[in-house]
Amino acid sequence: MNYYLGIDIGSSSIKAALVEIKSGKSLGVVQEPKEEMGMFAQKNGWAEQKPNDWWKHICNAIKSLKKQYNVSRTQIKGIGISYQMHGLVLVDKEGNPLRKSIIWCDSRAVAIGNSAFSEIGEDKCSEELLNSPANFTASKLKWVQENEPEVYNKIYKFMLPGDYIAYKFSNKINTTISGLSEGIFWNFKDDNIADFLLDHYGIDPSLVPDIVDTFGIQSTVDKKGEEESTLAEGTPIYYRAGDQPNNALSLNVFNPGEVAATGGTSGVVYAVTDSLSAKESSRVNNFAHVNYTKGDAVRIGKLLCINGAGIQYRWLLNNLAVASYEEMNNLASEVSVGSDGVCLIPFGNGAERMLNNKEIGTRIVNMNLNNHHKGHMCRAALEGIAFSFVYGMEIMKSDGIKPSVIRAGNDNLFRSEIFANTVATLIEQEIEIYNTTGAIGAARAADLHKGDYESFGKAIMDNDHVMTFMPFKDKEPYIKAYNNWKKELELILNK
Repeated sequence: MNYYLGIDIGSSSIKAALVEIKSGKSLGVVQEPKEEMGMFAQKNGWAEQKPNDWWKHICNAIKSLKKQYNVSRTQIKGIGISYQMHGLVLVDKEGNPLRKSIIWCDSRAVAIGNSAFSEIGEDKCSEELLNSPANFTASKLKWVQENEPEVYNKIYKFMLPGDYIAYKFSNKINTTISGLSEGIFWNFKDDNIADFLLDHYGIDPSLVPDIVDTFGIQSTVDKKGEEESTLAEGTPIYYRAGDQPNNALSLNVFNPGEVAATGGTSGVVYAVTDSLSAKESSRVNNFAHVNYTKGDAVRIGKLLCINGAGIQYRWLLNNLAVASYEEMNNLASEVSVGSDGVCLIPFGNGAERMLNNKEIGTRIVNMNLNNHHKGHMCRAALEGIAFSFVYGMEIMKSDGIKPSVIRAGNDNLFRSEIFANTVATLIEQEIEIYNTTGAIGAARAADLHKGDYESFGKAIMDNDHVMTFMPFKDKEPYIKAYNNWKKELELILNK
């Protein structure tokens, strides 16, 4: 039996998966380290990790997978890589990291990106970059130039986290258009490197790595890569993408109108479009999707993040007298749609980008201490989080997204019927639930160098489909509850 290896580089752990090439079936997934990886935070708002720690954990995960499932190095025929987006890795001419990686949740470059947005011009940035430079990789690189000139002067190339891991396997430095777009290095109007942003930041264009296709032979494992990873020399790296585009790929989301959603601690809605409209560029990010090709197929992934999602429900679990999510869901199901007027605004996880970076916190309103109990709190929380997803979808629809299907992972929130039924009914779309992970998706994506999207989609349907939530015909109580919630939210926003 032959396999593809998928690697998912998260900020808390590395996951590695093996899938059978023939069937697309997952053989197994391992996580390294067993505990969470640490982050270095020298100052408030900073977050850094050592790139070679990722590599060490990847090598350990590969060894563990091979041993656990009795797979030899020659049975692994290709590699797919998914990675935490927006990170910055800097290497010298020998390929050694010059400093720790500044990762996605590090906010030190916010002011740099915001200044560039106003100085270059919001219209130009929206039309050509489809985003504000904000706190993305290009702005982080500018921060290094301004604050660590001795490091900046030694840079041979910058890379994203997945680029660095591909380099460790192969000794070849390259990146993808999708990767450059997530760092805000891509000009969608010219379909080329965003020279005007590099000029504005005073960044030498020679620091940009060579570009390879997202699907195809990007490089192959070399002798040193074999020694360290225990994969056979010559094994091709066939695929690489950031975690959100890769999550969409894992859910078979490639075409305009298809939407991927995740409902963990925070929530994400990722919708594919063939339009370069970016009128909501300060609230919604726009990146080249995995199947974007230069001068041909425009496939943009619109990414909306909802910070206040599952964290709200977890907080209730920890602070109400309840034993489990199951108990909370049962309590909530005894309460009717609309939670008898109780409204919960779930934005207690910091600034919300879709609310123009306002930090409004969590609010519970219309609570009557004589009539309402914890079941009302649980229902109002699930509905409030669902309503925030619907509110986000309305923003995306105003920017030209026409959802035809929503696919979601079988994770925390989408396991709740109340949550999933509320979203499905209000947006009038089916929600298909799949049991998959980023590492499994990356492993399967290694097969897409053959260009067979139909077989790829079939493997996901055959192996991963769990269930489909259909919109309810009786929408009235849901619309009434949503309008009530939205009215409360707008009172807060308009203060």
